Amino acid sequence: MGTINVYNTVRLKEAQDASLEILLEVDRICRAHGIKYLMDAGTLLGAVRHKGFIPWDDDVDIAMTRENFDRFFELIRGDASGKGKAEDGLPDTMQLVMPDEYRGGEAFYDFTPRIIYLNSRRRAETPETEFYEGKLNHLWVDIFILDNIPDNGLADSLTRFRQKMIYGYAMSHRFQLDMDKYSASDRRKVEMLVSRGKKKDMKELFRAQDELSRKYNDRKTKRMYYSNYQPDYMQDTVEREWSEETTELEFEGHMLMAPAEPDKVLRVIYGDYMQLPPEEKLVPSHSDEIEVFKDGKPQEPVTR
Repeated sequence: MGTINVYNTVRLKEAQDASLEILLEVDRICRAHGIKYLMDAGTLLGAVRHKGFIPWDDDVDIAMTRENFDRFFELIRGDASGKGKAEDGLPDTMQLVMPDEYRGGEAFYDFTPRIIYLNSRRRAETPETEFYEGKLNHLWVDIFILDNIPDNGLADSLTRFRQKMIYGYAMSHRFQLDMDKYSASDRRKVEMLVSRGKKKDMKELFRAQDELSRKYNDRKTKRMYYSNYQPDYMQDTVEREWSEETTELEFEGHMLMAPAEPDKVLRVIYGDYMQLPPEEKLVPSHSDEIEVFKDGKPQEPVTR
């Protein structure tokens, strides 16, 4: 096992503890109301390979089928008046933030709902954190959503193509774009999509993405895909039986929900997932500035 930068270890452990706290709250709420969630991505990998966090990471990712996520959302939020909100919902230190809730739905970060840990701060305030109203300057747990993908190959390809187009248009509504991370050919594609996206209303793009994601959920397709993954992971597809049913895996001493076929899901996402990264990559991926507050600050977001 590789070593981790000593400077990061204390803050890394604090961030892992806070992320685990969110995950355990999700587990408690879901079990109380018969909702299924799935450890996903690096969290599922950590459960299988390390029985907990990947040692050099603090991320927690979960997935839900659309049906389960809709039930979870209604449970946490209730209707517009708050009616129906569960009394045993999220504690005051946590908040569910939807992707269309930055700047009144006019700004874009991604299409991922997340539960933020309010008593944390990722870094000192910047123009970008202010642009996103402080909501992204916290530790969080991502919620990826599994929707049906059509069995017909052409319809499958067209659905994913349209998802990528919508994502490209939406990127024009981000605080800023890092074009240096794209190859020359990809940069031209992104620039074209962003140019067109500036002429489109972000609220309409949110509606289009949601409608497209739900389009095939009224039929029993064989497979599902992560409809709110970013475009370079949009090809990830799981068989329905892998993720509609759950198993339990150990994670940091707790038995938590996972896909019924974790090995098959991990091979789709990572390939040979038991192979450790090179030594130079065994370091925390997040900022040295992460802080977790036990005395009830900083606590900013709530506006939707």
